[in-house]
Order: sequence, then structure tokens, then C-alpha cells
Amino acid sequence: MPEVKILTEAELRALVPLDIDAIECVEQGFAVLADGSVVMPPIMTLMVPDHNGEVCVKSAYVPGIDSFAMKMSPGFFDNPKLGLPSTSGLMVLFASKTGMLEALLLDNGYLTDVRTAAAGAVAARRLAKEDASTVCVIGAGVQAKLQLKAIALVRPISAAVIWARDKVKAEALASELREEMGIDVSAQEDAAIAVSSADIVVTTTPSNTPLVMADWLRPGQLIIAMGSDQEHKVELEPACLTEADLYVPDSQSQCAVKGELRSALVAGVVSPERAFPELGDIVTGKVAGRGSDGDIIIADLTGTGVQDTAIATFARQRAETVGAGTTFTS
Repeated sequence: MPEVKILTEAELRALVPLDIDAIECVEQGFAVLADGSVVMPPIMTLMVPDHNGEVCVKSAYVPGIDSFAMKMSPGFFDNPKLGLPSTSGLMVLFASKTGMLEALLLDNGYLTDVRTAAAGAVAARRLAKEDASTVCVIGAGVQAKLQLKAIALVRPISAAVIWARDKVKAEALASELREEMGIDVSAQEDAAIAVSSADIVVTTTPSNTPLVMADWLRPGQLIIAMGSDQEHKVELEPACLTEADLYVPDSQSQCAVKGELRSALVAGVVSPERAFPELGDIVTGKVAGRGSDGDIIIADLTGTGVQDTAIATFARQRAETVGAGTTFTS
């Protein structure tokens, strides 16, 4: 009978820290996505409106990888009021050749957090100015913290500012990051000042109204928008895309439905016929990234199934190397 490996969140945290290896794993996933061979279905979303919840299912088959992941990711945004995290979930690995179940990764959303932060770092490494040293983070949750830490792995970050609708949470996160990272991190009450002060702006919220206005942007900035991943979410004023010298989606078809591109299309500020270079095209060098230090660039990251297959197989490989996990016969 087939053997199934079960890995717990604690084991996965030890196996897959947010580091350069994780970033390069996700970057390679984008590179493979760009060659057109990946089979990646549209995201399936189950809305649970009575409890401000949603569950996303993402997957991708990547030729040459022996397994593929199915990721189930709940986001219940009233959970903090109950003393629970907003996100959870798990990943399931199947054999690419036979479809047989191989592993259950009971990560409670940890691997999703890592691969999402890693994607932000890929965007920063490929699209930010080489000397970018300041970051504005919009939001004060788990992803806000991880995005700053990931970006600091690829750019010489010396200072950051946090803006969130909850001032207390922003101040608490700023204090935590100052201590952990040893850099100048402060909370800012004025979002416009926070945004305009930074080389890199990263948005990390589930907002359904714009939080970043077009007239706040300044030359040379990279804006990494990763909070909008559903049809009702938006973090950037649609006009931001018209201010950008370069707009880079992780997947244009996906961003047109769930990302900042969707809002721009609805507002009529972007033509539905226009094609944009995707992040994988930048990674592989098919398309040039930053043209000059004065360019405004927007990276629209909705989260792709290829990232989930990449990070899940990476975690399983590391587990096999050290003999981690528990094996069951199904």
C-alpha cells in the first residue's frame, strides 16, 4: 500500500525558514511558469460571508517535478477577535505520474506565508533600485512582518515605516521589528507620508477600498501589491497603474480577475487588450525590468499555484534529507 508522509507545522517551520533558499525556490517557480509548460487552473474560491471568511484552493502541475501540490487556504478575517489567526490551511502532495497521495503538509498556512513573502522578495530583487534602502509596509499582520524581512534579504534595507488602520497594531509591529531586525522601524499615522517616504511600498491587507493613492507615488518607487487576491479586494487606487512606467503581474489572467489589474479594468483606466510582462518574464530575462532609477513599477502579486507546488516539493525534499515527518500506510 502507498506510504503517506505527514509533516506538522513545527517540523515545516524548522525545515523551511524564510531565507534565500526559499526565495530562490519561488523564483524558480516563476521562471518555469514563464516557459508556458505549467498547467495552472484558475483559483477556486469558497466564500463564507456570514463569518467574513473565504477558502482558496490553488494548484499547479509543473513538468519535470515528480509531485504537484493542492493547497487549501482559509482566510477568516474576524478570527483575531476570537484570539485565532486570520489564515490557516494545509497542502497535499500527489505523485505527478500516478496521482497517488504522497504527503500531507499540516502547515496551518505557514508555507503559504513563506512563499508569499518570498514572491515579494523576488519582485524586490528584480524590480527595485539596487540601492533601495527604505520600505513602507501597509498593514500590520503576519504578512506585513514577513514581507519586510524577506525584502531585507535582497536589498540593503536600513529603515522602514508601518501604516495600518489600527495604530496600536502598527506601533506594536514596529517595535517588534526594530528589536528583531536591528533597523529603524517606526509607525506612521499618515498613510500619504508613509508611502511617499519609501523606496519600496508593500501592501499586505485584505482591504476592499483603496489605501494607496496615485498622487502619493514618486519616481523610483517599487510598489508590491499582494493583498488583493479576490474579486472584492483592492489596495491601490486604479489610477496608480496609469502612473506606473511598468506594471508586472504574477499572472495576468489571474490578476485581471482578482488583483489590482481587475480594479483598473473595471475603472476603465487600462485596456483589456493590453498585454503585460509577467514576473516570470522578468526573472528569465525575456523582458527587461527596471529601465531607470526614476521608473515607478507596480508588482501585482495574487499568489499562484506554481508557488505552492514549488514550496511544497521543496519542503518534502528537505524532510526526506533529514528523515523528518511521520509515515503512514494508507
